[in-house]
Amino acid sequence: MEGRKWEDLNKDILVNVLGRVGMESLLLDVPFVCKSWYKASREPQCWEHLIFPSYIKPDDIWEEESPDRGFAERLAMKYQENLSAFAFVKFIVNHSCGNATIIKLPCGCPEEALEYIANECPKLKILDVGSDNISINAIIPKFISKWKNLEMLRLGKFYLKEILPQIGLHCNNFIWLSAPYNYFEKDDASALVASLPKLKYLDLHGGGFEKEALLMILQGCKQIVHLDVRQCLGFHDDDAEILELASHIPVFMCEGSMVIPEIEPCSLHDRRLDHELFCDKINHDDCAYDLNFDFDDLLEDI
Repeated sequence: MEGRKWEDLNKDILVNVLGRVGMESLLLDVPFVCKSWYKASREPQCWEHLIFPSYIKPDDIWEEESPDRGFAERLAMKYQENLSAFAFVKFIVNHSCGNATIIKLPCGCPEEALEYIANECPKLKILDVGSDNISINAIIPKFISKWKNLEMLRLGKFYLKEILPQIGLHCNNFIWLSAPYNYFEKDDASALVASLPKLKYLDLHGGGFEKEALLMILQGCKQIVHLDVRQCLGFHDDDAEILELASHIPVFMCEGSMVIPEIEPCSLHDRRLDHELFCDKINHDDCAYDLNFDFDDLLEDI
């Protein structure tokens, strides 16, 4: 008996499978297999998880072995190198027809791209802005109110005090915040505790702290089950007071954190500058991807 053909697969099953193959295959491979796969690839359900490559143009990629290089080169060949970051984001978001629930933005993403996402993706649950889109971080507070279902957010440096109150006000299901390489003062910790008392997962690895700020987080965020403050500057990883306050947290990671007295800052400007220099001394990629509970691991599992 002749076996069933792939093109005869039930459409709902096919859409479910194609929604998991990744953006490159869904855009540049699947539509060209056969007519039924082309039609299925146009279904908005295939475009609920929009994990953009870090770089869209080959010229922006410095590492020869970057996993994004092949995708970027194929895009450049197909679109004759005329594809801007905003045009590409808009093009992909339009495929979802308002159904996108997960978005990871590319580096160098312009502000108008985030505004377009805010207007076109009301069902968004997970947003990864990344650490390189600093200008986008600055305008996030304007759009948080449009994402009532937001549960998880990864940010770059700064603007936390402006963003956190908006999350607390508009996002009742929010449980996960990643803000690595930030400098946390007591005002930042106060905003975090006041805005997100029900927070469960917090990733602040590679950052800088006033010790009092970390103590405030440990005392104020009672529902945290996962806290990552590894490779931080401002406290020792064997601090007895911190370890005691964190003893109730199922997953608490602080390995490699330290105090460096000789560069103890004397002003906010100096603290932020020293923090940037400290972050440059550690391997960002190792910190970002060698995590037990990282955004990238999470997105791969969904």
